[in-house]
Amino acid sequence: MHALVTATNSGQSSSGMILLLLPLALLAVMFWFSRRRQKQFQQAQREITVGDEVTTTSGLFGRLVAMDDEVATLEVANGVQLRFDRRAIVPRRLVETPDSSAAAPESTDEKA
Repeated sequence: MHALVTATNSGQSSSGMILLLLPLALLAVMFWFSRRRQKQFQQAQREITVGDEVTTTSGLFGRLVAMDDEVATLEVANGVQLRFDRRAIVPRRLVETPDSSAAAPESTDEKA
């Protein structure tokens, strides 16, 4: 009888250990993907040059007209330039989705 109780207890501790390690493994995988994405983002920011089409982290689109180590200046409309912290600039290729590259539907207005 004692052997049966010991076998049951060791089975419970192994499943308990698995239940404890599973969330830790998931956190490790999430951390790894997060670091990978952050490195890709930083590499893309280093490759930005004046003239590139970019967006800000808040979603404002524009063309980069000037940049130094700290400040990026975007032209968002003809003659309208805005200054941003360089860290807030994202290359447009990182935020484009398959739907954003689709052509806009043509107007079906008929003239009488």
